[in-house]
Amino acid sequence: MSLDHRLPSELAELRRTVEAFAHDVVAPTIGEFYERHAFPYEIVREMGRMGLFGLPFPEEYGGMGGDYLALGIALEELARVDSSVAITLEAGVSLGAMPLYHFGTEEQKREWLPRMCAGEILGAFGLTEPDGGSDAGGTRTTAVRDGDDWVINGSKCFITNSGTDITGLVTVTAVTGRKADGRPEISAVIVPSGTPGFTVAAPYSKVGWNASDTRELSFTDVRVPAANLLGEEGRGYAQFLRILDEGRIAIAALATGLAQGCVDESVSYAKTRHAFGKPIGANQAIQFKLADMEMRAHTSRLAWRDAASRLVHGEPFKKEAALAKLYSSEIAVTNAREATQIHGGYGFMNEYPVARMWRDSKILEIGEGTSEVQRMLIARELGL
Repeated sequence: MSLDHRLPSELAELRRTVEAFAHDVVAPTIGEFYERHAFPYEIVREMGRMGLFGLPFPEEYGGMGGDYLALGIALEELARVDSSVAITLEAGVSLGAMPLYHFGTEEQKREWLPRMCAGEILGAFGLTEPDGGSDAGGTRTTAVRDGDDWVINGSKCFITNSGTDITGLVTVTAVTGRKADGRPEISAVIVPSGTPGFTVAAPYSKVGWNASDTRELSFTDVRVPAANLLGEEGRGYAQFLRILDEGRIAIAALATGLAQGCVDESVSYAKTRHAFGKPIGANQAIQFKLADMEMRAHTSRLAWRDAASRLVHGEPFKKEAALAKLYSSEIAVTNAREATQIHGGYGFMNEYPVARMWRDSKILEIGEGTSEVQRMLIARELGL
């Protein structure tokens, strides 16, 4: 496959637009939200007005008619400045709206997608459980059919966008039966916010992503219509594996943005910070660090765009998505560590963006499939 990494004019314009938004709107205010652990509603509303939440969806559902490459470009530019805002977009699109687009009925799409594409409401993805972690197939939450309803009991943890004032729904994986060999049949069910018995806990106290919303959810005899089944009964686990494959591309783009943001901040600092009578950027030790950081970010960008291009063209992309997610998340951690080192004591002060980037980077090696899971997937794709 031949891949031209030069962006077509419409994507180049999108990149410039989001870059300007990130620097002019997000950068001046996000630090204050971050330190207060507050969700930046006005920033998110503006992202909705810009059409960012609708980037990869058709216009008939209120989308912008783009694709995953467009979404990745937006995520990368946002994450160059702040990852909390970027993950709010990533989770709202890849995990919130995309399951409805891929597996929803026409009625479900018409009901939910236009408002999600407009950023009026957010959707969440209820997969991870307290005793599950990487064992997504070990779901214990249950959904039992009772007449024309599903009755849901169980809990989920680490769910992004699940408790904001504009959260509209959570799509929940639950055991709905047993296969002949005794293994659970897992289905996906839409649970609208505010449904009786659906309880959203207080926000977690997190190391990073402090301006994003992450919570534990519990379901006690939650009753929703049978029509809220998303996709085919018993196919929920397979459906969400597809969603996670795509989401890894988005996380890789976000991680690339964080890695590039570390370069941006460090180059600027190295030019203006003087020590021993000269800018620290005049020292070869700093120059080599920055060269290596730029190399990592550039390579990461090639990896996620390659995976996105394969997805857009209908080609197999599972291995490339895992490669991109694994590499980009690990180099984001490395670049954040090096950026903090270049900044010295100031890098440990929360007023500097690199401190926020350092705190935000680690989760990238964990969320949407740990680095160990990515290595397992890559090995499996190699036939091992």
